[in-house]
Amino acid sequence: MSQTAAQPARERILDTAFRLFYARGPRGVGVDTVVAESGVAKTTLYKHFPRKDDLVLAYLDKVDQAWFGQLRVAARAAGDDPRAQLVGMFDALGMAARRDGYHGCAFINTAAESDTGSDVHARTVEHKHVGRAWVSVLARRAGATDPDQLARQLTLLIDGGLSAGVLDADPATPAAAKTAARTLVDAACRTP
Repeated sequence: MSQTAAQPARERILDTAFRLFYARGPRGVGVDTVVAESGVAKTTLYKHFPRKDDLVLAYLDKVDQAWFGQLRVAARAAGDDPRAQLVGMFDALGMAARRDGYHGCAFINTAAESDTGSDVHARTVEHKHVGRAWVSVLARRAGATDPDQLARQLTLLIDGGLSAGVLDADPATPAAAKTAARTLVDAACRTP
């Protein structure tokens, strides 16, 4: 039995959706394609995900866990100083943009093709708010005079870096974003 066939159906469906949705966008992938490529029956897909939006939301949850995990690892790798962590998290941007098959931010891409007010669109907005809140906590710990403003600036810089990684695929973009982040952090945080 292949490893794919041994994987539980829900995980196969979600892994397949993850790969296809990230490459083509949720709108660009029909349920029939997910069924065919995951090797499950349509009834099995609908048992686990009654609506396509449920599958898209599960996909976004999976992306959310992966991306925040990468941001946290990059921040921690920068050391214990919150200022260094705010800059260090930009190393996740460099890792993401170098990944084969990179298509930018799954949340920005999904938000662009979802209807405002839908569950899917609301989840993309929530992801951005939660990320900004986490950065705001780091900014507060770093001594930023206005932690919320610094968090907004840094998350805009991350989003811009994720987008530029697709638009121009310039390997210098992540380093430029990190340099800009250092400038913002230095300007916003009191010297210890």
